[in-house]
Amino acid sequence: MAKLSAQAVNRATLARQMLLGRAEVSAVEGVARLVGMQGQEPKHPYVGLWSRVDGFEEGQLDQAVQDREVVRATLFRGTLHLVTADDYLRFRSTLAPVLEAGLKVLGDRGEGLEPAKVIKAARALLKKEPLTFTEVRNALQEKFPGVNERALGFCTRMMVPLVIYPTDARWSWPANARFTPAEDWLGSPVEQNAVPGELVVRYLEAFGPATPADFQTWSGLQKAKPLFDELELEQFTDDSGKTLYDVPDAPRPDPDTPAPVRFLPEFDNLLLAHAKRERIIADEHKPAVYTKNLRVKATYTVDGLVAGLWTAEKKRGVATLTLTPFGRTTKKVAAELEREGDGLLRFLEPDAKAYEVVTAG
Repeated sequence: MAKLSAQAVNRATLARQMLLGRAEVSAVEGVARLVGMQGQEPKHPYVGLWSRVDGFEEGQLDQAVQDREVVRATLFRGTLHLVTADDYLRFRSTLAPVLEAGLKVLGDRGEGLEPAKVIKAARALLKKEPLTFTEVRNALQEKFPGVNERALGFCTRMMVPLVIYPTDARWSWPANARFTPAEDWLGSPVEQNAVPGELVVRYLEAFGPATPADFQTWSGLQKAKPLFDELELEQFTDDSGKTLYDVPDAPRPDPDTPAPVRFLPEFDNLLLAHAKRERIIADEHKPAVYTKNLRVKATYTVDGLVAGLWTAEKKRGVATLTLTPFGRTTKKVAAELEREGDGLLRFLEPDAKAYEVVTAG
């Protein structure tokens, strides 16, 4: 069994993530290549695509959303993701067990909850018009007065195939967005037959080489090893002797391939798609990135690894990108970060009067 060094694994993953060089693809193709992008907040996938897609402009994704080619919905790990319409319809049933299992977190708050009745009522309610979840909870509370309103809303979010209704707000969705039935919005039914093997292949194409545990971490689906065994996959070992699986003929570039600096948004799936994340971030830096309140901060990479945090703000017409490095930054890397950072700022704040990239401390 061939061995892949840590550097080889890193470069293979970066190649699939379009982070060794921006890809000449459409916004829809970019989202498809990544099998979706975590979208807890609507801005983050836009930033993720800017770092990955050559010539990406905000309006390209706006148009794809309005054309219903891309949707934002609850999917992988029971969290909000931006995915292509085709992938949502294809994989929603595959991931249904993950979403259904999410009801267990309700605990005592789920007392009296009858999911089948709530699902039926919620479908009828949302079929009339798109609603915010506050409106959904209030309406369901009237119908099920003895059930916790949060439980009613959570059951609806997990069990009813819904997409977030876009508007003309920047980044396509307002903070207090409305939801609408996915099948009505897309004009097609959700595929009823689960295709977990197909999802494994798509995962490896975007995040491989990887282990079944990695796939489980990313998707939320459990007991994945038999799925891997049923597929015709290549096998490698890493530096620790662990078996890594991969699709045949997947890109595995020379480990010495240069990796340019790149800026990743909050909650980027690259930092969430593996059980162990040493391929992209050193263990000692994790506490600075993954917070106790379950946020994942915006980061930047140097030579393929997370090397610091970034924040952006605009005050009095001046857009500022603040870098917080984890260690020493060479003059060459600082110049790269400034060039790339200036481009990011101009993407985020196109109407600013001036732009500056600064280092904290």
